[in-house]
Amino acid sequence: MKLILSRKGFDSSAGGVPSPIFPDGRMVSLPIPDRNSVVTYGDISYDGASLGSLVAHLTGGRIPPHYRAHLDPDIVCESLPRLPGWRPVFGQTGQAQGHLRNNGVGIDDLFLFFGLFRRAEGRNGVYSWIPDAQACHVIWGWLQVGEVLPLGSSTPPGYSWAEYHPHFHRESDSNNTVYLARRRLSIGVANDCDLPGAGVFPRFSYDRQLTDRTGLKTSAWELPSWFHPSGHRTPLTYHSDLGRWRKRGTQTELTAVARGQEFVLDCDEYPEAVGWVHDLMQNQDTKC
Repeated sequence: MKLILSRKGFDSSAGGVPSPIFPDGRMVSLPIPDRNSVVTYGDISYDGASLGSLVAHLTGGRIPPHYRAHLDPDIVCESLPRLPGWRPVFGQTGQAQGHLRNNGVGIDDLFLFFGLFRRAEGRNGVYSWIPDAQACHVIWGWLQVGEVLPLGSSTPPGYSWAEYHPHFHRESDSNNTVYLARRRLSIGVANDCDLPGAGVFPRFSYDRQLTDRTGLKTSAWELPSWFHPSGHRTPLTYHSDLGRWRKRGTQTELTAVARGQEFVLDCDEYPEAVGWVHDLMQNQDTKC
């Protein structure tokens, strides 16, 4: 199995602000703007309400509810009305998809989606950022690959339920690919979690925070010790510069790259990753 740390959602360049963590620990990843999408922020539901007003408040009105959103990965059934046959889906193209292909990412590999988050609060229905709250990178969802579907210029037979998805609206692109989730999560441990193949962690946990707890630099990550590429193991992709890695006590410190979407780790070289993922799934409050 390969593990992919996949950067998705709002950040300082795409969207211009982080995604929110609310005072009760709930969190939602805000999809980036996409003028070619058929879905607006107002169309997307979060906890039974439209995402449009939340996005407008947190961006100071710069992104209003009628703006179009790149809802990808789309892994929460309740986000939109669904046609029969819907499955959680994630699309990739261009250089990022080439990187996934070159690293052999396919069936049964696991995407862990992370993004930039910051604490926010709501007063009288208006949301704003908590003063002095630091932004941080947090893992917010997952998708284990059940099917890889290359896309051409038209929708393949049997996938009309997915025609709303932004990767079904791209011009002809040989790299344009979507990944459909497994029905159930299976990561190869004796007591696999009874979870679906895709879902989100709705509440914040330090166990899933990648940025170290000082939060002074979002790129300063604090990871389990086994992440360190010692013993000639292949480093997490995009992080081959060993100067980015430091062992400190029971942790590994990593200066994460500012660019790049898909960071791949081979669990054959890092078997500890499987137990780490299992613990993240087993011990956290998850919503699927």
